[in-house]
Amino acid sequence: MKFTKRFSWISVLMLALFLTGCGVTDQSAKDDKNSDKAKETKTYTVTDDTGKKITFDKAPEKVVSLQPSNTEILFALGQGKKVVGVTDFDNYPEEAKKIEHVSDSVNINAEKIIALKPDAIIAYTVGDEATLKPLEDAGIPIFIIKSAANFEDVYGDIEQIAKVMGVTKKGDALVKDIKSQIASVEEKVGTLDEQEQTYFEISPAPEIYTTGDETFQQEILKTAGIKNVFDDQKGWVKISGEEIVKRNPETILTTATYVKDAVGEIKSRKGWEDIDAVKNDDVHLLDESVMSRPGPRIGEAVELAAKTVYPDLFK
Repeated sequence: MKFTKRFSWISVLMLALFLTGCGVTDQSAKDDKNSDKAKETKTYTVTDDTGKKITFDKAPEKVVSLQPSNTEILFALGQGKKVVGVTDFDNYPEEAKKIEHVSDSVNINAEKIIALKPDAIIAYTVGDEATLKPLEDAGIPIFIIKSAANFEDVYGDIEQIAKVMGVTKKGDALVKDIKSQIASVEEKVGTLDEQEQTYFEISPAPEIYTTGDETFQQEILKTAGIKNVFDDQKGWVKISGEEIVKRNPETILTTATYVKDAVGEIKSRKGWEDIDAVKNDDVHLLDESVMSRPGPRIGEAVELAAKTVYPDLFK
C-alpha cells in the first residue's frame, strides 16, 4: 500500500566496510551514512482505513495497540519492543502478556494511554469511536484499521502497519512468507479426491454458534480443503443441536478453549452419539487465537486446520 525505506545499523556497517575495502575515504563513508540516516528520518504520510492521512516526522518509538491481531503484526515485523500498551486479550507472543494493559478491546483507559506517551496508536473500527476522542485531543496520532474480513485484508493490514513503523520491506517479506506457507498447504490438499464434511463450532452449548460463508474462519477452512457443512449460511450463525445431527459431519472442530473439556462435552451431548464424527472419535479442539485472529498466523491457521482433518497428508 504505502512504502518507505529504512536501513538497519547492520546495513550501514556493511556499506561502510564495503566502501573501505574499495579505498573510499572515511569521510565519504560518513557522508553516505549521514545520507542514509536522512532517508530514515524523512517525513512520510500514511493513510488509514478511514481515509485519514497521518504524517510522521520519524518512525514511532512507542506504540499502543488496541487489537490483539495488530499486536501480533507488530511483533512479527520485529517491532514488539516498541509496543507499550495492549488489550486484556493480548496473549501472543509470550512477551505481549507482560505489556501494560490499557483496554478490554471495547473500553479504553485514556488516562493510562496518555501517560505512556505513545508516538502512535494502532486502533480499529469496532465499538464506540467517541472513546478515542480524549486521545485525539491529547494530540496522539491514531491510525485506524478496519477488522480484516479475509486474507487480502490481513495482507493490507500488514503493509499499512509496516509503513507506519517505517519497515516496509519487512512487511513485504512477512506477506510473502505467509503466502508461501498457505501455498504449501494448498498443494497438499489439492490432491484430495473428496473434502471432509466438517462442523466448526465457535461457541458451545447451550447457545451453539458456528461459522458460515463470508467469514474469516470460512476462508481458513476453504483454503485448508475442508468442506464446512454450514457454508450455505452466512456470517456467524446460531444453530440447534438437532440441525447439526441432521447434517452428520465426519469431523468436528471446536475453538472453545475456555471450556474445561470442550471435546468431552461435545461427545456427551444427548443425541450426538450417532454423528459420524463422534462415533469415529474425530472431534478436535483447536487454538482459538490461531483460528480467529486476522493476523500474521493465518498461514499457521490454515496448516493447523488441514493437519487436523487430513493428518496423513502431512506425514
